[in-house]
Amino acid sequence: MATLLISDLHLHPGAPEITEGFLRWLEQRAHGSHALYILGDFFEAWIGDDLLDLVDIDPSGNADLAARIARALRRLADDGTEVYLMHGNRDFLLGERFASEAGATLLTDPTVVTLGGSPILLMHGDSLCTRDEAYQAFRVQARDPLWQQQVLSMPIQERITLARQLRDQSGEANSNKAEDIMDVTQNEVTRVMAEQGVTTLIHGHTHRPAVHELEVDGQPARRIVLGDWQPTLGWEVVIEEEARPELREVAL
Repeated sequence: MATLLISDLHLHPGAPEITEGFLRWLEQRAHGSHALYILGDFFEAWIGDDLLDLVDIDPSGNADLAARIARALRRLADDGTEVYLMHGNRDFLLGERFASEAGATLLTDPTVVTLGGSPILLMHGDSLCTRDEAYQAFRVQARDPLWQQQVLSMPIQERITLARQLRDQSGEANSNKAEDIMDVTQNEVTRVMAEQGVTTLIHGHTHRPAVHELEVDGQPARRIVLGDWQPTLGWEVVIEEEARPELREVAL
């Protein structure tokens, strides 16, 4: 039984092809697997778990999408697949209620798990982009429990507006940044891997799928980067029992 890892689907009502492709992938590919790890930015935005209270009355379609995805993950979990969710920079407000309805377990970032007989470090990947100082400052704020509590106490409509503003600001800021600033910092990668005592790291965030060979404390190591999902293709890492992780492109 394989373990599957995915990231950066950015699910939202405006991209129904990705949603339908993902749901088919769950039925045809993930069904029967040992575990599924979703490493952040599962949703394009998440304004709080009380979004689920707006099913059938939210004109944006976000609530219906969230409920549909939760039901699909719950079916997978009920059939025996372990489901794990990690926060990304877009859906850092995902909470225990959604995880419970989806039959999933929330993971901290970073987390070390044993897969294929070896310890593997799992991250979303945004904390590795240390040259993007403006974003890192926002990340510290967004992970602050007090700030999150203040946001979640706002009326839902205000949160929807805030999420839209943050997306717009992020898009504008990124358009003015050099490409290398938005990629990981190699020194930070090796530092974190050494600190966690691993030689394999799997993450997403950068939308630059690849397998990078490197050294950590003089030992051969690998950094595997998951890609973002598009209407016609997705990305997965597959780990068979006692086998090395393999990055694969998936036709949707």
